[in-house]
Amino acid sequence: MSDKDYMKYTPQEFKNKTPKELGFFFPAEFYPHKSTWLSWPHKELSWPGKIEKIYEPYAKFIAELSKGEEVNINVGSIEMKEFAMGYIEKTNADLDKINFYIHPTNDAWCRDHGPAFVINPNSLEHKKALVNWNYNAWGNKYPPYDLDNEIPLHIAKEERLPIFNPGIVMEGGSVEFNGKGTVLTSTSCLLNINRNPHLTQEEIEEYLKNYYGVEQVLWVDEGIVGDDTDGHIDDTVRFVNENTVLAVVETNKDDENYELLQHNLKQLKAMKFLNGTPLNVIELPMPEPVYFDGCRLPASYANFYIANKSVIVPIFNCKNDEIALTIIKKCFPDRNVIGIDSTDIIWGLGSFHCLSQQEPAI
Repeated sequence: MSDKDYMKYTPQEFKNKTPKELGFFFPAEFYPHKSTWLSWPHKELSWPGKIEKIYEPYAKFIAELSKGEEVNINVGSIEMKEFAMGYIEKTNADLDKINFYIHPTNDAWCRDHGPAFVINPNSLEHKKALVNWNYNAWGNKYPPYDLDNEIPLHIAKEERLPIFNPGIVMEGGSVEFNGKGTVLTSTSCLLNINRNPHLTQEEIEEYLKNYYGVEQVLWVDEGIVGDDTDGHIDDTVRFVNENTVLAVVETNKDDENYELLQHNLKQLKAMKFLNGTPLNVIELPMPEPVYFDGCRLPASYANFYIANKSVIVPIFNCKNDEIALTIIKKCFPDRNVIGIDSTDIIWGLGSFHCLSQQEPAI
């Protein structure tokens, strides 16, 4: 895509200043949505021998989203759109809220390759913009990713939104926001040399503050076993309101996640917001281990997605499903908390949060 295609809606001041300087910030996921963006799954290698089994739960996810917001789906062709509709039409989805865009992708993980929308409610002209982070498929693990890297530019052009270009690698699953100036992330991911080896921790914090419009960066160290993203925060710690987080814990001391998650929990309990108040930490259990071909998969109840009317939670047909759903329901009394079987989807090493990216309403 040429520069003029996606830069023509970007005023000069956006090219010279950061979102924070212009009053933009990245709202929390529980902020009202205009829509959710998805990229229809089509890469067989992401679900080896399983891709045909993920479409039914994926379509159920879409149907649940459509009860409260628009659902925008990136597809590679008209044929892919028709294939997708074949599954969606079998659900109770509100078809009037389902929109397709011919935006070819390499893979389905829209949380990471999709647009990062920032808002400025006080702006008279530009209330929404898009941050175009670079994307390298979690440290160049799964090339090619050239089509995925173009998705934010396609959407900026589609919606005629101004864009900011930080020029560094960042993934949506690596950051978690409370909408009031704080972002949570992990050292195992953002300080990994396969992302931005030329940047120090302090320099990465400056990018987070300037381009997400936050004041404070809080770090945990660890991700869960089997997470090929090097420890995305959306599998371990999630904000449910501006001062409360759900933190996954493993109760089995013999499990390989036990010490990792206890370490994170200790860090979280020692953290404070800028006003000096501690984080309110609620523990969320891990599911029983899920394996594929002898390898531990990153199954986690924390990979839920907060939609306008629902919270969609991955479940895994184990005894902890109901425990986790009960805990999450208490955190979201104004939303329906829905569990959808993710046993097949997790073979792709991610679930509903990894597959989606919210667009705020403003």
